[in-house]
Amino acid sequence: MKATSKAQQRAAGAALSAKRGESKVADLQGASKDMYDSMSEAELEEMASTARKGLPDEAE
Repeated sequence: MKATSKAQQRAAGAALSAKRGESKVADLQGASKDMYDSMSEAELEEMASTARKGLPDEAE
């Protein structure tokens, strides 16, 4: 699933970083914490790798 906004893409990147052990899970909050709990590393990778060009800042 591709990210629908820049905010969603950033949240997926933060969750992916925590899932890989590159950052602390305790530092996650909001959507990134929910994504960490409910998505696999592969799903987060796909969402975080979405090109940012043309995405809105926030989903409407």
